[in-house]
Amino acid sequence: MAFRELVGVHLGKSERGWVSGGGCKMVQLQFGQSKELLRVLCLGAHSDDIEIGCGGTILRLLAQFRYVEVNWIVFSSGRERKAEALNSASQFLAKATRREVTIRNFPGSFFPFKGEAIKAFFERVKRQVSPDIIFTHYRHDLHQDHRVVSDFTWNTWRNHLILEYEIPKYDGDMGVPNMFIPLDEATVRTKARILMDSFKTQRTKQWFSEDTFCSLARIRGVECNSPERYAEAFYCRKATIQL
Repeated sequence: MAFRELVGVHLGKSERGWVSGGGCKMVQLQFGQSKELLRVLCLGAHSDDIEIGCGGTILRLLAQFRYVEVNWIVFSSGRERKAEALNSASQFLAKATRREVTIRNFPGSFFPFKGEAIKAFFERVKRQVSPDIIFTHYRHDLHQDHRVVSDFTWNTWRNHLILEYEIPKYDGDMGVPNMFIPLDEATVRTKARILMDSFKTQRTKQWFSEDTFCSLARIRGVECNSPERYAEAFYCRKATIQL
C-alpha cells in the first residue's frame, strides 16, 4: 500500500479535531480505512525498545484496524531477555491478524562494529517484508546501537512511511518530535503494565518505571493538545501527501 493510499488528510473537519489557540483546527492525518489490511514493521535494537517507543501506538492500531500484520524484530537479546521479549510481544500483538516475532543475537553495544552483518540481515528482511508503516529508532538517539538500526532503516527502505520513536535514558537525548499519536490513559497504563510485568531484568534501572512511561506520554499529549491527554511522539523525516 502506497503512502498516498495509507494516509488521508482531513483539513479541520473532524468532530474530534484539535483546536488551536486561534480557533482553527489542526490538520489531521488518518491511517487509511479500518477495513483494509495494514502491514507494520517494528524494529528495535534491544528487548523492550519497541514496547517503550511505540507500544501504545501498536495497541491503538490493533484496536482500530480489523486486519493488521506485524513483523516485530529485536536485534540483540540474551537468553533471559529473549524470553522476556517474546512474552511482551505476545501481549502487545494479541489482536494482530498475523504476527511474526524475530529475536536476533547481535552483540549489544557493538552494533557500529557489526555493521556488515546487520546490513545483510536488513537486506534479507527487505526481500521478505513490504510494510505500510515502519517504526524504528530516532536518528539522533545517543545509544550507538539505536543509531545503527535507524540508519540502516532509512538505507534499506526508500518508499515507505518511517516513524522514528524515542527512548528516555540517562544521556538526555529527547528531541522535538513532529508527529503524535493521541492515546487514552487506559492504553498508556496497559503499555506500562506489560513493560513492568514482562521485563523483570530491567526493574533495577532507575529510569525503568511506570511513572517514566506515563509521564512522557502525558508531556507528549500536552505538546499535541491531545483530546485524550496522552500521546506517543515520533519523528517523521519524509512524507508525501497527495491532496
